[in-house]
Amino acid sequence: MIKNGCAVRLQVAITNNILANFSWLWELVEVTLARMHRALSSFSFAPAVKARLIRAGFHSTADLFKLRPLQVSKEAGISQEEAEDVLQAVHSEPNYGKTAKSRLTALELLEREQTLGTIVTFCSNLDCMLGGGVPVGKTSEICGAPGVGKTQLCIQLAVDVQIPVCFGGLGGQVVYIDTEGSFLVQRAVDMAKAAVEHCSLLAEDTEQQEALKEFTVETILSKVFLFCCHDYMELLAEIYLLPNFLAQHPEVRLVVIDSIASPFRRDFEDLSHRTRLLSSLAQRLIKMATQQSVAVVLTNQMTTKVWNGQSKLVPALGESWGHAVTQRIILHWEEQQRLASLCKSPTYREATVPYQITGQGFRDVAPTCLPTTSADPSAFPSGSSHKRPRMEEDCCS
Repeated sequence: MIKNGCAVRLQVAITNNILANFSWLWELVEVTLARMHRALSSFSFAPAVKARLIRAGFHSTADLFKLRPLQVSKEAGISQEEAEDVLQAVHSEPNYGKTAKSRLTALELLEREQTLGTIVTFCSNLDCMLGGGVPVGKTSEICGAPGVGKTQLCIQLAVDVQIPVCFGGLGGQVVYIDTEGSFLVQRAVDMAKAAVEHCSLLAEDTEQQEALKEFTVETILSKVFLFCCHDYMELLAEIYLLPNFLAQHPEVRLVVIDSIASPFRRDFEDLSHRTRLLSSLAQRLIKMATQQSVAVVLTNQMTTKVWNGQSKLVPALGESWGHAVTQRIILHWEEQQRLASLCKSPTYREATVPYQITGQGFRDVAPTCLPTTSADPSAFPSGSSHKRPRMEEDCCS
């Protein structure tokens, strides 16, 4: 299902953007109204002070909101110091009006994260490094040079998120935002066939046999909602509209943006403007991941950074962007071997594991699988803009 940006969608997005810029005002109004109707009995005032306030006819914060300490002191029969303390508490109550649902204990948060689950990659080493797979409810960034397998991993996740619950999957759907035209339908078909075959071999009970009737290649492809964005304006518009789409499709458990870098690395003379847009975009994606309970996966390109006369490859979009995502995985080469390195995570330590890309998709490197050399490795340095050949494409598949 392919949806391209159009004038109508952009116009709606711009309207939503304008409204979003004033969302803080509505939030302020909500908080203010909530404060004005809070019962004084819910405050931790001294019992004698609370009793005199109620006896004088002050029952809620609305009754005190516009009064001065001297007025409250005279009408309630309390000291001016006590009146000042009362009014200070009424006016400084932080964010009152937010429902109790927004307040979580650490235990509740842990249980919620465990319930959300993870999306497996079919590379057990990578899944182990990530604590079971790509986490739902968080943002993950996949960085790497061209041809190292970023898009391959994204397509693999788009298939794996749909694995039925009875097989240990999430049984979800996916939104795939393609900014580079790199989504390959045939690769999705190959990986879907492999996933269906894998589950077929594992099926034991009646529930799993029934689930396989709905877990087909055609069904998998029909649950990948593909959006094509050609510049950063279309991408921003899509992100602004996405919460409404997710509300209409509650089974979506994965949002992929492949890639986040491409639209923002061109057509920008004012880098500070780009930084502001990226910061706003990051906040929206984090909010979306948390509130909509989806895994947000972004791919990012690499760029060369010169430091003390030496150059090295680093993720694009600057250092400030590096703080925006929850975890960062860098895919890279070491001679003929593909490696995945977890270089940022609030939960798991830094680690590096090998992987390979076969005809079936993202997989572990078999111990006896030796890549065949069909090209000179020195001709493809890690910073090259040319894609390296997939040496392991048919190896051990």
